[in-house]
Amino acid sequence: MVIAALVSVIVGYLVGSIPVAVLLARRHGFDPRAVGDRNPGFWNVKEQLGWRAAVPVFAGDTLKGTFAGLFALLVSGVHTTSLGVVAGAGAVPVCLAVAAAMIGHAWPVFAGFRGGRSILTFAGGVAVICPPAFVLAIVLLAAVAVATRSFAVGARLAVFGVPVLQLLFAPVELVAATGALMCLIGLRFGQAALSSRRR
Repeated sequence: MVIAALVSVIVGYLVGSIPVAVLLARRHGFDPRAVGDRNPGFWNVKEQLGWRAAVPVFAGDTLKGTFAGLFALLVSGVHTTSLGVVAGAGAVPVCLAVAAAMIGHAWPVFAGFRGGRSILTFAGGVAVICPPAFVLAIVLLAAVAVATRSFAVGARLAVFGVPVLQLLFAPVELVAATGALMCLIGLRFGQAALSSRRR
């Protein structure tokens, strides 16, 4: 299990380090780290190029977390409940792999350690860690987005609602692990805020 966790972390970090937004933006002649809010992620690319052109970034950044989680699940023996929630010996490697993918996205080795906020990578990881909570979060996002006419508001509520929704299907320990993953997002936001003050 230690080897499975170690391999999962390495693979998760390398997958997370693939700078999807930077690669896509280069094809359009700019670096997302130098324009807009300087965040190399979906939202900044969307602001520069529009929704349609930014879809590959949305998909790619989300799939980083999903791939890392699925890889860890496979190498650790596919331990899940009847609803697909990771359990037993699979929980630690999967959570570590998703954390590694988020760290890779935030501090990518392939892009000078200047990455994004890891929100979509987190969401993709949740799809593996607790599929039913992920589905409910998507429903929440859609409902709030329609009611408020704001995708951003819906996305924020969905992300912050994940641990609450997860409590319906998973033990407190796994919910706490998800909370720890969310702390990585907070850490990256804090670093970005400090960097903007120094400019």
